[in-house]
Amino acid sequence: MQKLTESRNDILLVSSDVYVNCYFPAHLVAVELPCLKPELVRKSTLQRLSLHQVFPEIQYFPYHPSSIYCDITSFNSVILHIVFKYPFYPQAIFLAIDSPDIGVFKREFGENAKVWDREKVVVIPDHYIFTADERANRNVDTLRDFCIEQNIKHFYDIKDLGNFQANPDYKGVCHIALAQEGHCRPGEVLVGTDSHTCTAGAFGQFASGIGNTDAGFVLGTGKILLKVPQTIRFVLDGEIPNYILAKDLILQVIGEISMAGATYKTMEFVGTAVESSTIEDRMTLCNMVIEAGGKNGVIPADKTTYDYLKDKTTAHYEPVYSDDQARFLVEYHFDTSKLEPLVAKPHSPDNRALARECKDVKIDRVYIGSCTGGKTEDFMAAAKVLLASGKKVKVPTFLVPATQKVWMDLYTLSVPKSGGKTCSQIFEDAGCDTPASPSCGACMGGPRDTHARLNEPQVCVSTTNRNFPGRMGHKEGQIYLASPYTAAASALTGHVTDPREFLQ
Repeated sequence: MQKLTESRNDILLVSSDVYVNCYFPAHLVAVELPCLKPELVRKSTLQRLSLHQVFPEIQYFPYHPSSIYCDITSFNSVILHIVFKYPFYPQAIFLAIDSPDIGVFKREFGENAKVWDREKVVVIPDHYIFTADERANRNVDTLRDFCIEQNIKHFYDIKDLGNFQANPDYKGVCHIALAQEGHCRPGEVLVGTDSHTCTAGAFGQFASGIGNTDAGFVLGTGKILLKVPQTIRFVLDGEIPNYILAKDLILQVIGEISMAGATYKTMEFVGTAVESSTIEDRMTLCNMVIEAGGKNGVIPADKTTYDYLKDKTTAHYEPVYSDDQARFLVEYHFDTSKLEPLVAKPHSPDNRALARECKDVKIDRVYIGSCTGGKTEDFMAAAKVLLASGKKVKVPTFLVPATQKVWMDLYTLSVPKSGGKTCSQIFEDAGCDTPASPSCGACMGGPRDTHARLNEPQVCVSTTNRNFPGRMGHKEGQIYLASPYTAAASALTGHVTDPREFLQ
C-alpha cells in the first residue's frame, strides 16, 4: 500500500487508501494518511519545515519545494493531523455526492468500479423527496441502484413517499442527520457536493463543499486537492440576550463582512458567547459561513461537543485546535450583549437590517425549517414566542422539521414553562400548519408540488439560509431571512416583527 502526500506551497494533495461514507446528496470518505511528528508540529516560532526532512521516503513534486508552517490555525491542525500522522493512522475524510457524481465516477473509473469500502458509505436522501416529479424521484432511484450495486451497508432509504414514518431508515436533511447519527467528529475532514456541508464545523471538523467532478474522483482515487485557506477569527463575547439566537449572530457577521468577505477563508468562531452555546447553535453559525464566501467554518471542540457525541458514536477521534501563537488574516470582535434581532432583506444574506426597522413590511407567509432553522431547538424557540403571545398567527406558517428525529421531538418534548405542552400542541393552538414530512422542503424551491414552495410572488419570513431571487420557488418572491424568534413573532402580526414585542 503506497502512501503519497504531495504539497506545492499552499496546495495540498491528499492521497491514500480511502473509504467512502456516502450521504445524499453526498458521500463520506474516510482515509488512512500519515501525520507529522508532534515534536515537529509544536514549534515555538513560525518557521518553514521541508517535508523532505520529515518524511524522506515520501514522493513529492520534484519541481517545487514542499513546506508547511508551524504555529498553526485549527484548519491547518486538521490537515496536519490527517495528512502527516506518523505512524500511519486511520482518519476520516467525508465526501458528499449526488447522481451526477455517480456518473463521473462510472465514466472515469468504469461501469464495474467499486467504492473503497462499502461498509463505510452512508447515503441520506433529502432534496426533492416528497414530490410527484418523476425526475426528482429518479434521483433517489439512482442512489438506491448504486447502493445495491455497491452493497452499501448504510443507506437511509425512503420508498413510501406517502408516509415517511413507514420508512424507519429515512432520516431527512443530511447536515442534521449526519450529526445525529454520529458522523461528525472533531479532527476529521468532510467534503461534499452540498455547499452547507460546512455545518459540521460545529464539531471542530473541517467541512466544506466541493464539485461533482471532485466528488467522483475522490470516490475512485481517494485524492482531494485542497488549497489551504487563510483563517479569519470571529470573537463573540458577552452574555447573549434572551431575544437573540445564533441566526442573529451569523446574520450580524455576514452583514459586517459581506457575502464576499470570507471568500475561500476559514471562519473560526471563539469567545464566551460561543463557549456557552449549544451544539445546535454552533451548527447554525457554521452552516451559513458559505453565505459569506467561506471555505469552511470551525468551532473548537469542548465539553459541549463531547457530551453531544457520547451517545452518537464510539469511534475514536482526536480534537485539534489553533496554536496560541497562530496568526490570523484578520480578527473581528463582537459584543453579543448589545445585539438586536436582525433580518436579511431581499435579495442577499448580507442585506442586514434590524427587525424593528422593517416593521412596515407586510408579509404573506412564514417558513420554519431547513438545515439552518429546522432543528429541535429552532422549533422550541418558535413555540416559546407563540406561547408567550397567547395569540393565533395571522399568516400561513409552515413547519418543516429537518429530520425524523426532530419531527418526533415536536410531538414528545415539553416546551419549558408551558405546563407540559409540546411544540406540536402549541403550534396547533396558534393555528400553524401541521408539521410536514422532514426534508429540505421549500428551502431550495424544488418541483412545483413541494410543500410550502413559493409558487406566487409572495413575501416570506424564513429561517432558511438564502434569499436570492427564485430561491424558494417564484423568481419574484421576497424572502426575509430571520431567526425562529423573529419568524414566529412575524407570523403573529403579519409584518416583519421584532420578537421583543412578545419576549419582554
